[in-house]
Amino acid sequence: MRGPHNIIRLIRTGATLVRTGAMNVVLDAFDAPAPLRMVAYTLGWPFQWLGYKGDPAMPPAPRALTALGPAYIKFGQVLSTRPDVVGEDMALQLRVLQDKLPPFAKERAMAEVEKELGRPVSEIFSEFSEPIAAASIAQVHHAKVADTGQDVAVKVLRPGIERAFRKDVDAFYFAARIVDICAPGARRLRPMDVIEHFDGVVRGELDLRLESAAASEFADNTAKDAGFKLPPVKWDLSARRVMTLGWADGLPIGDNAALDAAGHDRRALGERVLSLFLNHALRDGFFHADMHQGNMKVAADGDIIAYDFGIMGHIDLYTRRVYAEILYGFIKRDYQRVAEVHFEAGYVPAHQDVDEFARALRAVGEPIFGMDATHISMGRLLNYLFEVTERFGMETRTELILLQRTMVVVEGVARSLDPRINIWDVAKPVVEDYIKSSIGPRAIAADLGKTAMVLARFGPRLPGLVERALIAQAGEPEADQGHRPWKRAAALGVVAGIVTTLLATHML
Repeated sequence: MRGPHNIIRLIRTGATLVRTGAMNVVLDAFDAPAPLRMVAYTLGWPFQWLGYKGDPAMPPAPRALTALGPAYIKFGQVLSTRPDVVGEDMALQLRVLQDKLPPFAKERAMAEVEKELGRPVSEIFSEFSEPIAAASIAQVHHAKVADTGQDVAVKVLRPGIERAFRKDVDAFYFAARIVDICAPGARRLRPMDVIEHFDGVVRGELDLRLESAAASEFADNTAKDAGFKLPPVKWDLSARRVMTLGWADGLPIGDNAALDAAGHDRRALGERVLSLFLNHALRDGFFHADMHQGNMKVAADGDIIAYDFGIMGHIDLYTRRVYAEILYGFIKRDYQRVAEVHFEAGYVPAHQDVDEFARALRAVGEPIFGMDATHISMGRLLNYLFEVTERFGMETRTELILLQRTMVVVEGVARSLDPRINIWDVAKPVVEDYIKSSIGPRAIAADLGKTAMVLARFGPRLPGLVERALIAQAGEPEADQGHRPWKRAAALGVVAGIVTTLLATHML
């Protein structure tokens, strides 16, 4: 479908960008080269009368994307998590995109529920409300389960949304290909990678079974977290296009007046939001990546309730350990160690100077630590850190960009509850606990134990692997060994690794 017929969609897109005043803003955000600007204006300026007007009260970029429809709104939301691609200013603009659209009729939602669950709505729910929230992909209804009387939230995908998104995403791919062909200098913007990232996010959100699974996994991970709970997934009332959760009953976490009237300690709530997020990111490697005020409530007993699990962040165990050491190094103001961690992890090319990098990190950290404690921002620190590492040749890591973006949002929520919160005072014990549990002797023993389990599964094959490695090393011609020392090192490394692991396992 990524053929020339997509030119019509691109013309309408360009015309809308020009008409809303967003064209220059967008091109400047991407630092687009002259050939790309010429193509963009050729597709937009002569046809601006075809463009949508949008809401004049909104900033140009959100105005254009909102006017163009659901796929463009979602694209803007995804780009708001990628300041490495669009820049900080544009990312900030896109974060204020109101993901609200006119709802579709209640009757159509009920028809979708009946189709997905295979039963009449009247048999499933004794009550089914008008839509209470409508977003780019789905809308939510308040309902009551007929059998139990339980209050639930029913999320239903918009009818035909999959086909509509597919058409727009095909146009996005087509546009990215044009950029690659017409403006080779713009390839550093990685247009195809950006669209592939967006495509993956949307595919996940268009199958509510995946969001249900994310909610279920998140609930399992956080079951023992004091003062935090999630609405349970009703698996028997969920399917690909319908997701049913228990109803989250509480006060909006952004309504300070209501929280005060109910007697809640806003400072304690703000500190808990921060510590919960850090625990989820470091301890579990699976965190809610959209923790703004609209996705959290405060229950009558003071518990924080989170919902809407369409965007979740993943960090592997190794990256978590590296991230924790970096944070801990900054907390201790040990810039040399922070620099060494970057080199050890391979984040910064080995040919760079570690001492020079440490001095650059000091230039990042010291001004921040010179601030009043209530103004210190971990999100700002990470942002400055990424700027420095980019100068030293570090490649962008998408998972850390999402983490940094979420950290900024969470800090904003915490400080809206109490501006006097000291971010480092909250972060330090969380990071220290993680360091002790993941990098100390007990963690090493646990890692060796896991390695032993893997070796045990491959036990019958280990003698053959060792024998082949030794034969290959011994039989290699001397001249070839001189030209390829890495082969000998690799073979010996295999043997040494196996022997060392087995000895360590035996000692355990």
